[in-house]
Amino acid sequence: MKKIIGLLFVITTLTASCKNTNKKTATDTSTDSTTSQTDALFETAWMNDLSLNNGRKWEANKETTEGVLKMQTLLQSETTHTIEEYVHLAGKLNVVKNEVVKECTMEGASHDNLHLWLYPLIKKIKAFSEVKSLEEALKLKQSIEEHLKVYATYFQ
Repeated sequence: MKKIIGLLFVITTLTASCKNTNKKTATDTSTDSTTSQTDALFETAWMNDLSLNNGRKWEANKETTEGVLKMQTLLQSETTHTIEEYVHLAGKLNVVKNEVVKECTMEGASHDNLHLWLYPLIKKIKAFSEVKSLEEALKLKQSIEEHLKVYATYFQ
């Protein structure tokens, strides 16, 4: 029940305004250790909440799809051997993610599903910008790459 209430809170908060990038979209009320918070980033339970549009992919706005492709390109093209390079990449991903949020024009169920997909990505990019070890950075980079691939399963 808490999971459903939390999910409804996230959806309500995110759907209230895609255009306001300065608005805080959710609050982390977790009191677990940093390790537990980091581990939570790699959970994929959010995927269980995504759905297709009667068996078909949802129509996404052009800016969202282009943003996802830009993030995928950045992940493939940027050199990442040091923590500083990973953090720099995270900054670039964050800029593109902010553009996606700002340019969101989707409505209804497609919009709701987009935000079910987008919210965990936002958390991963934020954590990616704060990495403290190369192991953590690599793990987050791979998780973000996998997360971006899921977009093509549900959106076109």
